[in-house]
Amino acid sequence: MVMDCPLRSVVAIMLVSVLVQAAEPAPGQEPSPAVIGGVSVYAVRTGDTLWGVGARFGVDVVALARDNGLAADTKLAAGHALRIDNRHIVPAAPDPGTLVINVPQRMLFYGAEGGEVEGYPVAVGRPDWQTPTGEFVVMAKERQPTWDVPASILEESRRLGRPQAMRVPPGPDNPLGDFWIGLSLPGIGLHGTNASSSIFRAVTHGCIRLHPEDIARLFAGIQVGTRGRTMYEPVLVAGQGSAVYLEVHRDVYRRGAGGARRAARALAAAAGLSERIDWNTADAVVTAVHGIARDVTLRAP
Repeated sequence: MVMDCPLRSVVAIMLVSVLVQAAEPAPGQEPSPAVIGGVSVYAVRTGDTLWGVGARFGVDVVALARDNGLAADTKLAAGHALRIDNRHIVPAAPDPGTLVINVPQRMLFYGAEGGEVEGYPVAVGRPDWQTPTGEFVVMAKERQPTWDVPASILEESRRLGRPQAMRVPPGPDNPLGDFWIGLSLPGIGLHGTNASSSIFRAVTHGCIRLHPEDIARLFAGIQVGTRGRTMYEPVLVAGQGSAVYLEVHRDVYRRGAGGARRAARALAAAAGLSERIDWNTADAVVTAVHGIARDVTLRAP
């Protein structure tokens, strides 16, 4: 089995489970793309960091710090209340039983039964080792996987002077965690992690990494043969009820042509939403690149 995924440090972060679901569309509105997640308050626990909390909830640390009037390196005190805004736009609503992964958004979406959409923050491939895009099929599922380290990662480890065993058995030192879901994309899979604070970042060797609790839930829900696709959309626009949302992420693989502002205007025009957007607010969202679905609705005077 070839499994192309890095990282070996152990991070113990006790956080509440995060599962965000799509809001109900307003009458007459298209059911997708939906805005999932919401605004909540989280009570800090001993050992929490802004990086760790952001990783768990799918919020960039800069956005989390800004929303709470903090510096990104602030040390958190147990009991401190953090405002969490983890709203995200579903880029393409998955059919029931299918998966959609948007690489720059660092989110995986699963079409659950009953028409609900579940969203999970993920880690994706770093810029020099990119997660491929395209259609895929789930080819294998394995509990307590053994990591057969690819030759490419062994060579990188040798070059960097980091000793790396060719085979890592199940256990706390295994960077795949407790579950492996192999995809038809060559060398790529979904798996857990022993480094939870790495989630919601572009740090892997191409694989899609989930929190231990999230991969366990996903593993139980999908089967060999489940279909899905990975895509690359750093800018997203959606109408939800009477509101319009804009979500902007870093173009981590530098694939954008024309910039985020042009992309936002083109998407809004294609969706017939241009006249409903406050473009001053939208431009500020583009500049901030917070990776959260922000309300950019044009309000009546």
